Amino acid sequence: MSKPQLDDLDRRIIGLLTRDARVSNRQLAHELGVTEGTVRGRIKRLEADNLIRFSAVSNVAYSGAPQVVLIGIHAQLDQVQSLCQRISAMQEIRCVIAMMGRYDILCVGLFGSLTQIVEVANNRILSMPGVRHVETSIAVETVKYDHRVAKITDRRG
Repeated sequence: MSKPQLDDLDRRIIGLLTRDARVSNRQLAHELGVTEGTVRGRIKRLEADNLIRFSAVSNVAYSGAPQVVLIGIHAQLDQVQSLCQRISAMQEIRCVIAMMGRYDILCVGLFGSLTQIVEVANNRILSMPGVRHVETSIAVETVKYDHRVAKITDRRG
């Protein structure tokens, strides 16, 4: 299957939608100098090709005060991909990234309590075959969070 290609108009549509996803197709067409049908067709194709997705992003500060936690994992290199898949299936984990650098895997999760962090990081992840070490970092203040780059939401709300 070939990778979908984005042209300049696709990128411009995405750029405008990134600023305001509720803007009308008519307004987009006017700003871009194309017909409303062209915009509607492009957006439909971008969604079908899974290049864009529309969703509402809640402010995590108002969802029961969850703790944003980064979990760095040192793993056996031949186990990284399988560990990423297993960790991705965990409800508490919102993001899993295979890394080059300090960690082999970096995870981001939202947790309701320190007990839950210990349960996931120390008991569940650390006990997985191929995991050598787990290090957690708990956010104490979010200075900047751009939801357009990283959508990390509480699945309960």
